Amino acid sequence: MSAGAASAAVLDHEVWEVVDNSVDDVTGGGSRRRLRSVPAQAGPVPKRAAGHPLSLSRDARARLGGAVRALLDADGLDGASDAVRLAVLVLASRTPWETGVVAIRTSELGRWIGASASYTASEVVPALKRSGVVSVDASEGEFRESTGLECKVLPLWAAQDVVGHPLNLTKKEYATLQRLLEAVMAPGWKHRDGRVTPAGLIGTRTGRGAATDRLALLLLVLEARETGQVRQIGGTVDSRRGRAAATVARLLGCTASAGERVLERLEDRELVLRVRLRTSSGLANRSRLMVLSVAAAHGCTVAGDIREDRAQAPEPDFSDPDVAAGPVETPRAETDLQVSGIPVTDVTGVSDPDGAAALHTDHPHLGTPVVDLSLAGGFAGEGRGGFGDLPERACVREDGGPLRGGKPKKPPVDQRVEQRTDGADDGGQLRAGGWEKAQQQKRVALPADSHLRVALRPVSPLWGRLSGWQQDQVEAAAKAEVAQLTGLDVGPESAPQLLADRLTRRLTETGGEAMVAKPFGWLRGRGLVRRPSCPDRRCDDGIRLDTGESCESCANVVHIHRARRAQMRADIDRELPGLAGGERRRILEKRLRERVATQAENFARDQEQVRVERARREAARAEAAEQAEHERRVAAAAEAVRQALACEDCGRGRAAGLCEACGYRRRTETMTVETGLLAATWAAVLDDRDDIDAVIAGVRASLEADIKHTQREFLESVEPGELDTDPVGAASVLAFAALQTVEAALSDYRSNALERLGRTAEAEAEARRAFRTEQNRRWFRHNPNGADAIAAATKAADTARERTAEYLLTTRLEQLREQTAARTEQVPVAPWTGRLHELATRPLDTDTAGPVIA
Repeated sequence: MSAGAASAAVLDHEVWEVVDNSVDDVTGGGSRRRLRSVPAQAGPVPKRAAGHPLSLSRDARARLGGAVRALLDADGLDGASDAVRLAVLVLASRTPWETGVVAIRTSELGRWIGASASYTASEVVPALKRSGVVSVDASEGEFRESTGLECKVLPLWAAQDVVGHPLNLTKKEYATLQRLLEAVMAPGWKHRDGRVTPAGLIGTRTGRGAATDRLALLLLVLEARETGQVRQIGGTVDSRRGRAAATVARLLGCTASAGERVLERLEDRELVLRVRLRTSSGLANRSRLMVLSVAAAHGCTVAGDIREDRAQAPEPDFSDPDVAAGPVETPRAETDLQVSGIPVTDVTGVSDPDGAAALHTDHPHLGTPVVDLSLAGGFAGEGRGGFGDLPERACVREDGGPLRGGKPKKPPVDQRVEQRTDGADDGGQLRAGGWEKAQQQKRVALPADSHLRVALRPVSPLWGRLSGWQQDQVEAAAKAEVAQLTGLDVGPESAPQLLADRLTRRLTETGGEAMVAKPFGWLRGRGLVRRPSCPDRRCDDGIRLDTGESCESCANVVHIHRARRAQMRADIDRELPGLAGGERRRILEKRLRERVATQAENFARDQEQVRVERARREAARAEAAEQAEHERRVAAAAEAVRQALACEDCGRGRAAGLCEACGYRRRTETMTVETGLLAATWAAVLDDRDDIDAVIAGVRASLEADIKHTQREFLESVEPGELDTDPVGAASVLAFAALQTVEAALSDYRSNALERLGRTAEAEAEARRAFRTEQNRRWFRHNPNGADAIAAATKAADTARERTAEYLLTTRLEQLREQTAARTEQVPVAPWTGRLHELATRPLDTDTAGPVIA
């Protein structure tokens, strides 16, 4: 084979790449490009196609997961809502790699986060601006809301070219992140050519909580392995929520109860699945959290040795805490009851609450029936008789009774009521039977208020044992407690259920309603009252009322007490070694009592100091109120004196030193001078006094002509003689018209001055520098004369020109004011008493008759 043929063969099988050898700009060299041979790949070249957006490799998941966590952990997003945090991720995924600036409409951003356009414009966009994480340039709509947005995610911008930074993403990683968010939460589009892009997995979820659900699903997808399984957190978790809910709560940074609600919503949409491994014995095993779409994207399916945790249990309904939602109704026993008790929920052998399998016999939940004797007839064995709340015993009334086999008779309560109603008091006068009638008029059903019915449902058997007056008192106490719970950051719909949970706990502690001897005293003194275990007002029996979780303050109090006891025990061992157990315990208890007594004395002393300090503050508050009242009276007297003063310019009486018309004239004069200085900033030579004075005089003459024209039009528009009835008001109206004319001219002169100064040499030079700087940006170097580069450079040049014009106008105005103040002395205005002679001798002809125009 010849040399030429060999070269041609080599060229056919080799791949050539372009290598850019840059030369430093200091040397004055340019950029040289050359071709370098790359060895050809052996064998056929595989044709690669884009895989499923959710089928990420382990490296891709780690890379994107690190970037997402870095964005969510930004300093400006502390305390931000999930909608704002999700908006940052959406903007980051749509960031162009070349420019770094995202152009998006507010309504489109709202569709991505599942919120309305109005909520996005009024809440999300302002929060993004305040956070400092996203730079937002917004165009305003009709109601000053943000419509078009140009956003720049600043952490992405700052991390570019920083080696090892989690936000230093490549172009392929930007595209992968965008495809991932589209697959998860794309809102869906209908194209002009008729094509339809479907929505993502949770793209149709909108409204309240939509942003939280979308963010949770995205984080779960990034945490899911190829099998769809999400690695759950370890350690101790909330036993009422489960490890899966705690995992979601950790990802979102919320409470376990909030994570449980988010997880349930995702399960309802069949996006995630809580499953449990099957065992041969049927006992509970470890639970798993699966993202079904990730498993399907990798071609995996849920294995057959697991079962769904949310399925209905084949045994009793109340054995699984995930299934036993809401109060459990007492089942009706069809056979003789064998066991009386309460369902046990805290079983030691169950490690995971989500897997609380039914391991025991389904015994019916028993309640002690209470039958009213007036309805039952009072026979033995039918109900609870006796006095008040206690059942009647055989040791009382040995002459006969329901428990002694005697004949039925009226209940003792009715007997006492009749005796007290028919009898007389000690004074021999009849007593009113109102209290006894109130005792008889008791209600069998719970109160009609729905909130109170929910709150008192656990103690409904005790409610039937109360008298009418006692029921009224309990109802009032329950209503007050519900109102108090509502004021502790608890929603009005949750407060009744919290009170019902409290009553259920108290009944469990007592041993059931059968162990309550006196229902009224138990309800008022134990059942309804709040028992805080720490100073926190939201604590009740060591449980936070607003979150339902264990109270952290109570844990701190217990820890402090245990630490003090341990320290005291260590001191005893160090001071008195070798003591026996009983003696050591006696000394420890003695010291503990002494410490408690000392703390009580300190508490009493602190309370006394608090009372003294409160009295001192009240005295100081009263003194301050008296001083404020005195100052108010002095100010009112001074204001009355000021109102009686005559006008300094025209002499009109009771004008508070300056009447309305003269005040308008003074403001008009000040604005006239300011307008002349604005014109002089560009129309006069700043070092030439005569030129400056000429420009100011020309402006003044023009303004006076405009003022006269405006006043003449006003006088022609009113009826003849209408102004004669109120000369003072006419003068004020004319002076105000002059002020409005000068204000409008001042705005026009300022705009004209900025426009003229924007065409100066300084402004043009600054604009050219800004234009070149923007063209030399890193993302425009490949095509500095392209349409995008020219547009950005032109915008930067216009901004620089406007800033320069503002600076020149401010600087020249300060210079002109200093020159005017230095060479011009304020001419004192002659008092009105010295001008009376001039005004009196002025002839009143047809030109000067009418209102005086100053």
